[in-house]
Amino acid sequence: MPMDSERRQFLVSGSAIAGLAMMPRLLLAATMESGPTAHWARYRDAIVIDSCGSPSRNSPDVHLLDAAELADIRASGVTAVNLTVGAVGSYANDYDQTVRNIAHWDSEITAHPNALVKITRGAQLAEAKRNGRLGIFYGFQDTTMYGENLDRFELFHDCGVRIVQLTYNRRNLMGDGCLEPGNAGLSKLGREMIARMNGRGMLVDLSHCGQRTTREGIEASKRPVAITHSGCAALADMPRNKRDEELRLLADRGGVIGIYVMPYLRTSGQVTADDVIRHIEHALKVCGEDHVGIGTDGTIPAVDVTPEFRKQFADEIADRQKRGISAPGERAVSYTFAPDLNEPLRFERIAWLLSRRGHRDGRIEKVLGGNFARLFDEVIA
Repeated sequence: MPMDSERRQFLVSGSAIAGLAMMPRLLLAATMESGPTAHWARYRDAIVIDSCGSPSRNSPDVHLLDAAELADIRASGVTAVNLTVGAVGSYANDYDQTVRNIAHWDSEITAHPNALVKITRGAQLAEAKRNGRLGIFYGFQDTTMYGENLDRFELFHDCGVRIVQLTYNRRNLMGDGCLEPGNAGLSKLGREMIARMNGRGMLVDLSHCGQRTTREGIEASKRPVAITHSGCAALADMPRNKRDEELRLLADRGGVIGIYVMPYLRTSGQVTADDVIRHIEHALKVCGEDHVGIGTDGTIPAVDVTPEFRKQFADEIADRQKRGISAPGERAVSYTFAPDLNEPLRFERIAWLLSRRGHRDGRIEKVLGGNFARLFDEVIA
């Protein structure tokens, strides 16, 4: 999740985080389970990965992590996060903004060595878990910062970028995003990008890509790929969600989908934990338990709902619509988090909900992060 779009992308991985301004207090209370009842016994031993998220709470300005955020990070039990450090959707100054974003997060990691660690290899996940630090993978949700060729490829690799989404919602030089009616698929440059990523141990991400780009990206990659944050079109037919045929192809090639906590999990109304569980269970049915994870597209700290924040969210939606990068389903009254998952321990709550529905512990551990840990270890060299 007023903030300008570039700052928004690297703080909350492409999603404005918002409050419950339009939700009646009684309804909000009715959707919340009490914290202690959400305990899942194996949570603290599990590898927990948010395949698209941020350590930083919503804020009107770029800021240094504060004590409350660091406390939430430690309390969350999250082992690692794919953090979007690349600018998205502005095109004009994406390179400059991306370099500033990387410098900012390099500085934050250096300033908090006991809480954060930059990860450039999948094998580092076990060490991050053992030391109780949040592992941070640097990721992009667009490729416009590479310019008109791939001359900057090694530069960004050297900066630690290991996960790259080929397109955002619109068309770029790599291919078509999910909002392009032409659905033209991968470009020649996009195929070259995938080949370079395969050769350098980087994970291809197809989350915002169009249908053809998604399919062709899976087929073109010699390594398994990811859809780090999306949902299931069979349950909510929205451009940001993936069809069953794409999910099956992803799983057949060894990839993993991360189910997000976003309005697109339903066609109207406020997303809740029940929606998240429905999409996880559908993905499990289509892909199998070895190919499903969670990519919240949100923040580790809980959303701080204030009048200023509510205004920021409405302004951000209006700005995204004006610039043509807003996907259907983005609404000023439909917020980009689930009220009953609005806490640092949201992953444990999801585990508890899955357990209550009869899913065995081993499967739950895979969904919480085991599947992405396997993928990262296999691909991110």
